[in-house]
Order: sequence, then C-alpha cells, then structure tokens
Amino acid sequence: MLAAAKINLALHVTGLRPNGYHLLDSLVCFADVGDIVTVRPSDQLSLTLAGPRAKDLPQGSSNIVLKAARSFGPDFGAAIHLDKRLPVAAGIGGGSADAAAALRALAVLWDAPLPDINAQLALGADVPACVVSKTLRMTGIGEQITLVPNMPKFEAVLVNPGVAVSTQDVFKALPKTNNPPLEVLPAGRSQAEWLDWMKRQRNDLEVPALRIAPVMIDCLTALHDADGCELVSMSGSGATCFGIYASARQARAAAMQIMAYHPDWWIRPTRLG
Repeated sequence: MLAAAKINLALHVTGLRPNGYHLLDSLVCFADVGDIVTVRPSDQLSLTLAGPRAKDLPQGSSNIVLKAARSFGPDFGAAIHLDKRLPVAAGIGGGSADAAAALRALAVLWDAPLPDINAQLALGADVPACVVSKTLRMTGIGEQITLVPNMPKFEAVLVNPGVAVSTQDVFKALPKTNNPPLEVLPAGRSQAEWLDWMKRQRNDLEVPALRIAPVMIDCLTALHDADGCELVSMSGSGATCFGIYASARQARAAAMQIMAYHPDWWIRPTRLG
C-alpha cells in the first residue's frame, strides 16, 4: 500500500480555536512517491521497519503505524512492515500518510470499517486527508474534506534539504492566524487556469518556516532557476519545497540539475494529482 507524499499546493491559516487548534483552508494533492506499508495475517500485532529513513522513526508502541492499528480495537493482530522512504518532519505528511495507509490496508485485511473521523484526527490532523489520498480541499482542523476531481495533474520536483522542521514551532511563530480563505477554485481542467489560481494563493506557514530553516530559501531558488519552472512553494510547514514544471522531461532535468549541486538533499521528480 503506497503511503503517498501529501503536498499542500496552497495552505491558508484562517482562524484559531480556543483549544489551540488552527483552522486551515488547504488545497491538497498527492505525489506518486511515498512510503510502502504491507500487512500480513498474524495472531499478534507487530511492526518491522526498513528503508533509508527507518532509522529516523521510533520502533516501539509510540510509532504512529502501531497507533493506527490499535485504533481498530485490542482484538486484532497483524504483521505490519513499513518501508520508510520519505523524510520525516518534512511537511509532506509522512507519518500521517503511513498511518492512513495502515488504516486502509488493515481495514481490508480484517474486513473491518475504518475508524471514525475522530479516531483518525487523534492520530494527526492530516490523517483524514491521507486516508482519502486524492486531490481535495481540507478545511476546519483537517476533518472537513471535499474532493476536487477537476484539477489536472502536474509534473513537479520535491526537494528537502535534510533539515527537520517542527510544525509546532512554525505555528507558534505565525504572525497572524485570521487570514482569508482560498479563492473560489477553478471550475475547469485547464492547467494554465489552475496555475494562475495557485500563484494567487499562499502558504501562510512559509514565512515563519523560512525564518526557522533559512536553507529552504536555497531550495526554492534552485527549483525556480531550473528551466521550465512554472511555480515554486513550500508544502505544509516545511522543509520540503516543490516546483511545478511545464513537462515531465523538464521536471526530470530540473531534478538532475539540482542533484548535481546538492547531492546531500532529498530530491524526487514526481507527478502530482
């Protein structure tokens, strides 16, 4: 089961609840790269980890994949394996995507309904969106999901400089929490129309995130300077940035160009949608 990277094409912070939860209005899509979650029948619940990013995760009961499995109830067993490929604390929903993929896979394995929206939110605000794993508009604290079936696919490059960024720290540094919501979404499927729309939107977390991790300025610049770049922005609370390109060929060329100058960065050409 692919735990696809979640990309916030636009993210507006529109309010703050008394309990401290921020209200968001975000256009979310998913990449064709991600982690891989597999499940097998077993009498006991267990988790094994592999992959280039496995060392960055907790292996015990605090792992979000095991928390997701336990949300079905105490009487279920499965052998779960996570091949961790996405960087952590990266603004692309890695942990939430892993939890969501585990929920989907275990629901099939156990022939059980998915845990309800409150149980999903208890795992993380991005989990409901990652359970859907299709282009969508996410509002509220993440519980209000509206599919956006008419957005076209885009060729893109994801870049992460290897710096973990704390979502909590970024939200704390927000200068303003009552920003305007997204503009009305385009009605058609024209890439040009959608790109124009995206250029008028924001990621309200970008300014505080750049102060916390200024290396992201280098990421945005490298994406922008590559041939064929149409748009650059940051996903989530960072540190992953993305560029949208005019063609898959130009996206691959941009990725190779950036890799040549920054071999220590995590860089992936991908298709968004």
